[in-house]
Amino acid sequence: MKKAVLWAFLGLAGPGWGGAAYAGPPAPPTEADYAPVNPAEAELGQLLFYDPVLSGNRNIACDTCHNPRFGTSDGVSLDIGEGGIGLGPARHPDPNDMPEQRVARNAPALFNLGAKSFTKMFDDGRIEADPTRPSGLRTPMEDEMVRGFASVLSAQAMFPVLAQDEMAGNAAENDVSKLVREGQITGPGGAWEAIAQRVAAIPAYRQMFAQVYPAIAQGRPIAFTDISNAIAAFVAFEWRSDDSPFDRYLRHQASLPAEAMAGMALFYGRAACSSCHSGPFQTDNKFHAMGEPQLGPGKTERFETNQRDLGRFRVSNDPADRYAFRTPSLRNVTETGPWGHAGAHTDLKEFIRYHADPVAGARRYVEQAVMPQGYDPGAKPDWAAWNDPAERAAILAAVKAKPVALSPADVDAIYAFLQSLKDPEALKGRLGVPKAVPSGLPVDTAAFTPSE
Repeated sequence: MKKAVLWAFLGLAGPGWGGAAYAGPPAPPTEADYAPVNPAEAELGQLLFYDPVLSGNRNIACDTCHNPRFGTSDGVSLDIGEGGIGLGPARHPDPNDMPEQRVARNAPALFNLGAKSFTKMFDDGRIEADPTRPSGLRTPMEDEMVRGFASVLSAQAMFPVLAQDEMAGNAAENDVSKLVREGQITGPGGAWEAIAQRVAAIPAYRQMFAQVYPAIAQGRPIAFTDISNAIAAFVAFEWRSDDSPFDRYLRHQASLPAEAMAGMALFYGRAACSSCHSGPFQTDNKFHAMGEPQLGPGKTERFETNQRDLGRFRVSNDPADRYAFRTPSLRNVTETGPWGHAGAHTDLKEFIRYHADPVAGARRYVEQAVMPQGYDPGAKPDWAAWNDPAERAAILAAVKAKPVALSPADVDAIYAFLQSLKDPEALKGRLGVPKAVPSGLPVDTAAFTPSE
C-alpha cells in the first residue's frame, strides 16, 4: 500500500489544527540531517563530560544533571546542582555546603542535539544560531560573545559552568564563582580561561587536545571553546537517536504494533500533536504556551521575589511569548521524565491528557513532583506561583492551542506510539561512562549505562 493511501486510510490526510492539512509522518532522518563528528574529538569530550574538574568546586560534572541512567536527564523535577551529593532522586543537600536554591527548570534530554535542525538551545531559546553575528550566535552575552564555538550545541555549554546554582558555585567560594560574580567571563583572567587552565594543567588532557586540535599541537593554549567543542562532539555522537521502531517503520524495515499505529494516526491526525511535534525529531523548534504548572524558584534574578517563569518572553520581550517554551523533541520521551519545563508531571499518560486540554487539565491537576530529598525551599515554597490564582490564570490564558478531547483508549494509543520512539542504542550510549577521568576526580558512582 502506498504511503499516501495508507495515511489517508489512517486519517492522516485530513484538515489539521488551525485548518492546515496533515502531511502524515515525516521522512526518516538521514546522514544529511547531522553534522559530521570527529571520533577522537568525541572521545575527548566523553572524558570532559564526566569530569567534575569543569565545575567551580570540582564536585559536579555534566552528567550530574544529564545522566544515561535517567535517559540523559536526571530523574527529578528540579535538581540540586551546587551543594548536592548523589544523583537523581537520591541526590540530597551537602550539610557542609547547603544549596541556596534548586535549579529553576527541568533538565532536558540530550538526544539528537547534533542534528542541524537544532539551532536554538534551552527552553527559552536564549542561545541560537545567528549568521549575522560575528560569533555566529545570539546569546545574552551579546557583543561579548567570543568566537570559536563550533556549533550552537557547543555554545550552550557556557551556561551551566557559569551558573551559580548549577556548576559555578556560590559567590566567591572558588576562583570560577568569584570571577563570575565580578563579571569577568571572557578574555584574559576570566572564568572561562580559569576553567581552561585547570584542564591544561592535566598532562593527559594536554596530550589529547594536541592530538585532536592541530592549532593546540602548534602551541596555541587550550581555550574554553575547545573544551565545549569536544563536549558537543561527544553529545552529538553518543546520543544520536534514529534507530527506533518508528524509524525502522519509516524506512520500511519493520511494522508497528496495532496500538502504536492507532496512536500514530491520532498523533499525526485528530489529536494534532504534530502541529508542534513535527519533523523527523518530533519538534518544530518553536515556542508555545501550553499551560504547564509552574513550580520551584522560577526563572528570576536573585533580587526578585516572585517565582514566575515567563519562558521565551525573557529573551524576546514580546508579550505574545509569555509562558511559551520550546517544543521538546520526543525521542526516547518515555524514559526522560518527569515532564514539562518544571517537571510538574510524573505520569506521562496524564501529561498527554493534560497537554491535549490544559485548561481542563489544570482543574484536575494534583501537585506531583519528584524532588531531591532533604532540601527545604525556605522563603520560596515550590508551589507558590501555581497556587497564586492570578499567576495560574495568566499561565492558562496564554494557551492558544485548541482543546482536544481524548478518551482513555486514545491516551493509551498515543503512549504506545511514543514507546515506538525509544531507541535502545541511543539510551545505552555508544562510548558509555568512563571508569576514570584524567583529573583523577571521582566519576559519579551511579553513572552507568543500562547494559552494565
